Amino acid sequence: MEVVRVLHMNGGMGEDSYANNSLVQKKVISMTKPITEEAIINLCYSNSFSTSIVMADLGCSSGPNTLLVVSELIKVVDVVCRKLGNRLPEYLVYLNDLPGNDFNTIFKSLPSFHESLRGQMGNGFGPCFFTGVPGSFYGRLFPSNSLHFVHSSYSLQWLSKVPEGLVNNKGNIYMARTSPPSVLEAYKEQFQKDFSLFLKCRSEEFVAGGLTIHLAKMHGCYIWELLAMALNHMVSEGLIEEEKMDSFNIPQYTPSPSEIRFELLEEGSFIINQLVVSQVKWTDANCEANTNDNHDHFDGDDDGYSVAKCMRAVAEPLLVSHFGEAIIDQVFHRYRQIIADRITKEETNFFNVIVSVTKRG
Repeated sequence: MEVVRVLHMNGGMGEDSYANNSLVQKKVISMTKPITEEAIINLCYSNSFSTSIVMADLGCSSGPNTLLVVSELIKVVDVVCRKLGNRLPEYLVYLNDLPGNDFNTIFKSLPSFHESLRGQMGNGFGPCFFTGVPGSFYGRLFPSNSLHFVHSSYSLQWLSKVPEGLVNNKGNIYMARTSPPSVLEAYKEQFQKDFSLFLKCRSEEFVAGGLTIHLAKMHGCYIWELLAMALNHMVSEGLIEEEKMDSFNIPQYTPSPSEIRFELLEEGSFIINQLVVSQVKWTDANCEANTNDNHDHFDGDDDGYSVAKCMRAVAEPLLVSHFGEAIIDQVFHRYRQIIADRITKEETNFFNVIVSVTKRG
């Protein structure tokens, strides 16, 4: 699998698009708002910028979530600069994702984004310029000493490639309870290589005092085990070749807080401001973000449908590239049924690691 070529969320604004199936991600971004605000306020008081702020969103995807943090940054900077009597800065926003990302949908949304900001803030805020930057963040993307603020949400768990040495992971598509120790070690080693390279590249691109906020899944194996179950059912019925199944593995690693902390300390370029864990229920995929926090009445079928749609928006391009399009509807129909069954019987949550760091001066 050539990850740089095939990894992207479902584009457009259709029924199966990421734009219409990312409520969980939106809720997690909203939950980190206090941390993000604190980081932006610290940036304003650090005097690390004069006339312009340069921000990057790494793994921006497309849809309504893409510009949430940009909007928040502009609002907070505007309030702090007015309070300090400082000149309002201009904003340069780099939107980064892999080349297969639906950048066109983002660009089409920019006029309404600017109109919404003007409606909320008037015409006084500094001009905001956007640039699309296709490419892997496991390499240099921006000029040296240019970035003031970076945000990345649900992106850093994706690896640069499928780890080597997974031939014994038969019947699984990721790290699973039945995976041998060698598979778990291969995934961990690939994460360590990738994350250390990521930190090295960002350390060269940040100005001293530059801030970054990262959100990543933690312990996200179970949701993939259930997808593997749906695929294995189809293997047993002769609908998918066993060799195809055994050669498919998800290029993702969901690190623990201690693993993230260790890599940050090992690389040494950043000060850890905050490193916290949050959780959201799988059933939040079927809730309006930021409103119904207690989704205690479960409708297994509806919730299974919503979670399966959320996962389809993420995983479909990977599955199509390996298995082809013909099986996709049936895979996710079975996946929906499996998820609906588990939601009614088990406590199902996504756990997230949120880390805020500052580049050393």
